[in-house]
Amino acid sequence: MLKPLGDRVILDQPEEQEETVGGIVLASNAQEKPQTANVVAVGDGRVLDNGDKVAPSVKVGDKVLFDKYAGTEVKYQDQTYLVLHEKDLVAVID
Repeated sequence: MLKPLGDRVILDQPEEQEETVGGIVLASNAQEKPQTANVVAVGDGRVLDNGDKVAPSVKVGDKVLFDKYAGTEVKYQDQTYLVLHEKDLVAVID
């Protein structure tokens, strides 16, 4: 499995489904990007200027809401993941 560095978080990539609006099929790049996913890996945390380390505020298994265009998609062992900084997470969904 991938291990994120620093304050990065790895999310599973939700399945994007083809949707129709009024009988028109939307191209995949015109569809709205999903903004929720599950955390599959968490880095060690952010290091402050004074050398102290701040622990991550999310854990593996959390369902999170993230900024719409945040992160980088990565393919690993035939699965797609989203790698982003913890600051790009908006909320944990209970």
